[in-house]
Amino acid sequence: MEREKKTAFRFGLWGEDLACAYLRLKGYKILERNHRNPFGEIDIIARKRKTLIFIEVKSRAHMDDALYALSPFQQKRILNAAKSFLSVNPRYCGLEIRFDFLAISTSRWPQHLKNAWFDET
Repeated sequence: MEREKKTAFRFGLWGEDLACAYLRLKGYKILERNHRNPFGEIDIIARKRKTLIFIEVKSRAHMDDALYALSPFQQKRILNAAKSFLSVNPRYCGLEIRFDFLAISTSRWPQHLKNAWFDET
Protein backbone atom coordinates (compact mmCIF):
# COMPACT_ATOMS: atom_id res chain seq x y z
CA MET A 1 0.00 0.00 0.00
CA GLU A 2 2.77 2.44 0.89
CA ARG A 3 4.52 1.69 -2.39
CA GLU A 4 1.33 2.47 -4.33
CA LYS A 5 1.04 5.83 -2.58
CA LYS A 6 4.63 6.72 -3.44
CA THR A 7 4.08 5.71 -7.07
CA ALA A 8 0.90 7.81 -7.27
CA PHE A 9 2.67 10.76 -5.63
CA ARG A 10 5.55 10.58 -8.13
CA PHE A 11 3.11 10.29 -11.03
CA GLY A 12 1.31 13.39 -9.75
CA LEU A 13 4.59 15.31 -9.54
CA TRP A 14 5.45 14.23 -13.07
CA GLY A 15 2.05 15.50 -14.20
CA GLU A 16 2.60 18.87 -12.52
CA ASP A 17 6.07 19.15 -14.10
CA LEU A 18 4.55 18.42 -17.50
CA ALA A 19 1.73 20.90 -16.85
CA CYS A 20 4.23 23.65 -15.98
CA ALA A 21 6.27 22.99 -19.11
CA TYR A 22 3.09 23.00 -21.22
CA LEU A 23 1.91 26.28 -19.67
CA ARG A 24 5.31 27.95 -20.14
CA LEU A 25 5.23 27.01 -23.82
CA LYS A 26 1.84 28.73 -24.03
CA GLY A 27 3.26 31.95 -22.53
CA TYR A 28 2.25 31.56 -18.89
CA LYS A 29 4.55 32.67 -16.10
CA ILE A 30 4.54 30.18 -13.23
CA LEU A 31 4.39 32.12 -9.96
CA GLU A 32 4.04 29.25 -7.48
CA ARG A 33 3.63 25.51 -7.32
CA ASN A 34 1.91 23.55 -4.58
CA HIS A 35 0.84 26.66 -2.70
CA ARG A 36 -0.53 25.61 0.68
CA ASN A 37 -2.48 27.63 3.19
CA PRO A 38 -4.99 26.71 5.91
CA PHE A 39 -7.79 26.52 3.32
CA GLY A 40 -6.18 24.10 0.90
CA GLU A 41 -3.59 23.61 -1.80
CA ILE A 42 -3.32 25.10 -5.26
CA ASP A 43 -1.24 23.06 -7.68
CA ILE A 44 -0.10 25.94 -9.89
CA ILE A 45 -0.52 29.70 -9.68
CA ALA A 46 0.34 31.37 -12.98
CA ARG A 47 -0.01 34.67 -14.72
CA LYS A 48 -0.61 35.51 -18.35
CA ARG A 49 -0.81 39.17 -19.21
CA LYS A 50 -3.43 40.70 -16.90
CA THR A 51 -4.89 37.41 -15.67
CA LEU A 52 -3.99 35.46 -12.53
CA ILE A 53 -4.78 31.78 -12.99
CA PHE A 54 -5.23 29.16 -10.29
CA ILE A 55 -4.72 25.77 -11.91
CA GLU A 56 -5.65 22.31 -10.66
CA VAL A 57 -3.78 19.42 -12.25
CA LYS A 58 -5.05 15.85 -12.30
CA SER A 59 -2.79 13.11 -13.64
CA ARG A 60 -4.22 9.70 -14.45
CA ALA A 61 -3.23 6.80 -16.68
CA HIS A 62 -6.32 7.45 -18.85
CA MET A 63 -7.47 10.89 -19.96
CA ASP A 64 -11.13 10.20 -19.19
CA ASP A 65 -10.23 9.41 -15.58
CA ALA A 66 -8.24 12.64 -15.31
CA LEU A 67 -11.04 14.73 -16.82
CA TYR A 68 -13.54 13.47 -14.25
CA ALA A 69 -11.25 13.62 -11.21
CA LEU A 70 -12.08 17.16 -10.02
CA SER A 71 -14.94 17.23 -7.53
CA PRO A 72 -17.13 20.20 -6.52
CA PHE A 73 -15.66 19.90 -3.01
CA GLN A 74 -12.13 20.31 -4.41
CA GLN A 75 -13.26 23.29 -6.49
CA LYS A 76 -14.61 25.00 -3.37
CA ARG A 77 -11.40 24.24 -1.46
CA ILE A 78 -9.32 25.77 -4.27
CA LEU A 79 -11.59 28.84 -4.35
CA ASN A 80 -11.08 29.37 -0.63
CA ALA A 81 -7.31 28.83 -0.91
CA ALA A 82 -7.22 31.36 -3.78
CA LYS A 83 -9.09 33.94 -1.69
CA SER A 84 -6.59 33.41 1.11
CA PHE A 85 -3.68 33.77 -1.35
CA LEU A 86 -5.11 37.06 -2.63
CA SER A 87 -5.62 38.38 0.90
CA VAL A 88 -1.89 38.12 1.60
CA ASN A 89 -0.80 39.08 -1.94
CA PRO A 90 -2.76 42.27 -2.66
CA ARG A 91 -0.52 43.13 -5.63
CA TYR A 92 -2.54 40.60 -7.66
CA CYS A 93 -5.99 41.90 -6.68
CA GLY A 94 -6.26 44.18 -9.72
CA LEU A 95 -5.85 41.28 -12.13
CA GLU A 96 -8.59 39.20 -13.67
CA ILE A 97 -8.94 35.88 -11.83
CA ARG A 98 -9.47 32.56 -13.55
CA PHE A 99 -9.69 28.93 -12.44
CA ASP A 100 -8.31 26.40 -14.92
CA PHE A 101 -8.07 22.65 -14.96
CA LEU A 102 -5.31 20.64 -16.62
CA ALA A 103 -5.85 16.93 -17.21
CA ILE A 104 -2.71 14.87 -17.81
CA SER A 105 -2.41 11.30 -19.05
CA THR A 106 0.43 9.20 -20.39
CA SER A 107 -1.16 8.61 -23.78
CA ARG A 108 -2.48 12.01 -24.92
CA TRP A 109 -1.62 15.70 -25.01
CA PRO A 110 -2.63 17.64 -21.89
CA GLN A 111 -6.20 18.90 -21.90
CA HIS A 112 -6.35 22.51 -20.69
CA LEU A 113 -9.80 23.66 -19.65
CA LYS A 114 -9.80 27.44 -19.20
CA ASN A 115 -12.42 28.92 -16.87
CA ALA A 116 -13.22 25.41 -15.70
CA TRP A 117 -15.27 26.80 -12.82
CA PHE A 118 -16.21 30.16 -11.29
CA ASP A 119 -16.46 31.79 -7.90
CA GLU A 120 -20.20 32.17 -7.51
CA THR A 121 -20.08 33.90 -4.12
